[in-house]
Amino acid sequence: MNKAFGLGVIAACLVSIQVSATEAGVRTAGPDSSVSGHEAAALSNPVAMQSTAPRQTGRAHFAQETASADARRTADWIIDSGDNHHWPFLIVDKENARIFAFDANGRIQGTTAALLGMARVDDSTPGIGQRKLSTIRPDERTTPAGRFAATLGRNLQGKEILWIDYDAAISLHRVITGNPGERRAERLRSSTIADNRISYGCINVPVSFYENIVSPAFRKTGGIVYVLPEARSTHETFGSYDVDERALQRLASAAAVNKSPVGRIIKLR
Repeated sequence: MNKAFGLGVIAACLVSIQVSATEAGVRTAGPDSSVSGHEAAALSNPVAMQSTAPRQTGRAHFAQETASADARRTADWIIDSGDNHHWPFLIVDKENARIFAFDANGRIQGTTAALLGMARVDDSTPGIGQRKLSTIRPDERTTPAGRFAATLGRNLQGKEILWIDYDAAISLHRVITGNPGERRAERLRSSTIADNRISYGCINVPVSFYENIVSPAFRKTGGIVYVLPEARSTHETFGSYDVDERALQRLASAAAVNKSPVGRIIKLR
């Protein structure tokens, strides 16, 4: 795995020479060496994570935060199923250009507007991470949907970023303001979501949100990032389920068992 990361970093560094000033340095560095080999292996191997993490049950806690139905259903499923394997997690709601940060137990830690890839599709173009930004068409500037094991890394300028999809060169980082014409900081502050699709695919967030919420949460262990889809369902993307429907199914199954002769015998015991 370390060898693969090393090769990836070398390739990314070669590409970075040709990167435009807009996102220079944010698509070039590999996962942070502060994450141990054991932690990195666990993050990339859901089976290993599942074998060591306690299963969570219940629902996510949004407190007073407003969230879309898809974001709420996904967060509840994550906690009910234990899909986050007791790691902190982010939900990126692409349609509403918003991010929700949760601790390992599903308690909301913060939320913010975000800047996302210009293209409204759910899959990255194959090989996109190895191409020059100048060759990437607007319809290829994608923030991919899916479940990603995320770890901290650093760009060539030494600034910390959160790697989401390393092969596609997608990361979450502080908002980039190097190109005044793009008005990225203004877009984050605006009340509309119509102007939040501007990046090549990376997720831009306010500096304070990154430094106070994202970095501390992922620094020790890494975590999971769930990017909600736009062109397909959350069930297709994550294999998720509706927690309310699952609860009704469990009640119905329990009632059926209690009514059966075997169920009555077990209950008497």
